Amino acid sequence: MYTGIKLKPPVFEIGLKGYMYGKDALELAKASDRISRKYHVPIIFDPQYVDIPVIAKETENLLVFAQHMDPVEIGRGNGSVLPEALKEAGAVGTFLNHVEKRMTLSGISRTIKRADQTGLMTMVCADSPEEAAAVACLSPNIVLAEPPELIGSGESVGKEKKDFISKSVKMVKAINHEIIVFASAGIKTPDDVAEVIRLGAEATGSTSGIMKAKNPVKQIEDMVKALKETWLEVKKEILL
Repeated sequence: MYTGIKLKPPVFEIGLKGYMYGKDALELAKASDRISRKYHVPIIFDPQYVDIPVIAKETENLLVFAQHMDPVEIGRGNGSVLPEALKEAGAVGTFLNHVEKRMTLSGISRTIKRADQTGLMTMVCADSPEEAAAVACLSPNIVLAEPPELIGSGESVGKEKKDFISKSVKMVKAINHEIIVFASAGIKTPDDVAEVIRLGAEATGSTSGIMKAKNPVKQIEDMVKALKETWLEVKKEILL
């Protein structure tokens, strides 16, 4: 069972994939760190493995996640990503089962268990509400529900896949209410962010929508601001 950081929504995630690394990634991380502090929104930042130590050291608020992890033990496993090594490097969590790095359900299960043992959070992708429910049974910290055809497309999940999001939220919460439900893919603008949150998601994020923006830092701030404002609006409506 995971006993580390208790993550509270709303949450924003910035996935660098292979778009940015080194000095540029560090500068973006520092800017994201300031934005996280300004809006009191947890930001998950997924850099290249080799950039994890310096980014973790040079930031105070970011939740630095690895882009993948393997369920290996200390010892054999050449080329695998060792949980203990990620932890020592400064990561606090790991991304799993992205469409570009797919895993079997049994592999996800074993990796979540190793992450729990090591004190690392897990954010697991699912490409359908049914897969989101299956993943929820494995007790990750976050289930990221996103239609794979929308990844990098610029086509908003919030506008085109409302049923996908609402069904995913309902199915995951029915299994484990503590799991944070993240909806993403195609998030290109602050309006997309707001739409996803209104549909019931507790977290969202972007890669190409930020990496391909004319001003990535401004795009991050605009998206995080929209996330926080919409979250407060939704919570106020529920209270009323």
